[in-house]
Amino acid sequence: MSDTTPASTPPSATAPGPWTPTHGAPYRPAPYRPERIAAEESLERAARLRRRMDERRTVRAFSPDPVPEQVLRDAIACAATAPSGAHQQPWTFVLVKDPEVRRRIREAAEHEEKVSYDGRLGEEWLAALRPLGTDAVKAHMTDAPALIVVFQQRYWLGEDGAKRKHYYVDESVGIAVGMLLTALHLSGLAALIHTPSPMRFLGEVLNRPENEKAFAVIPVGHPAEDCEVPDLVRKSLDQVLVEI
Repeated sequence: MSDTTPASTPPSATAPGPWTPTHGAPYRPAPYRPERIAAEESLERAARLRRRMDERRTVRAFSPDPVPEQVLRDAIACAATAPSGAHQQPWTFVLVKDPEVRRRIREAAEHEEKVSYDGRLGEEWLAALRPLGTDAVKAHMTDAPALIVVFQQRYWLGEDGAKRKHYYVDESVGIAVGMLLTALHLSGLAALIHTPSPMRFLGEVLNRPENEKAFAVIPVGHPAEDCEVPDLVRKSLDQVLVEI
């Protein structure tokens, strides 16, 4: 059985209605009976996924070639299945393809980055970045055919202005972004996590509501033909895993 083998029941057959806030609603259990795959198949899938993910690299040199918009939509849909605190799903993904908007984002990001590299970061942080070969020039913002700007919803904001606190927002959005990067990579695309500091300009450029705070800008596309990446080594499994 392949990774893309459909479940026995098509999603459309059991698709729920549109999401509405569940704060204070009673617990309603639903049956969950996923297909159990054989151990041999599980081992094969895990090994294949490990090999594929080990090929993933952060890319800063992008081809301007367009990518299928549906691939980006599907990757964002995968990210939106991430677990979240109290199932509040405190994220918004803004897909930016408009060249002029991407130019404005790049211009504002480079302004902040220049201030950072000229001293705001401090020598310890700059030393940590040095092996990556980064600088204040962010050509990937306009070279890549699309940006996915991720926002945290710090609290729920109703149409009537009512507010309700969200919980574990940083953790929830971080997990969703990790799933987004995985989905993009497995779909054959390259990406980069960019976190200009401060990021307030993103909400202004993209006209986001008051409850949303920018979390990351993710350029997405294919690597440029002359793309280079830092010659880095990942920690081995023995260096990151503790078994008890």
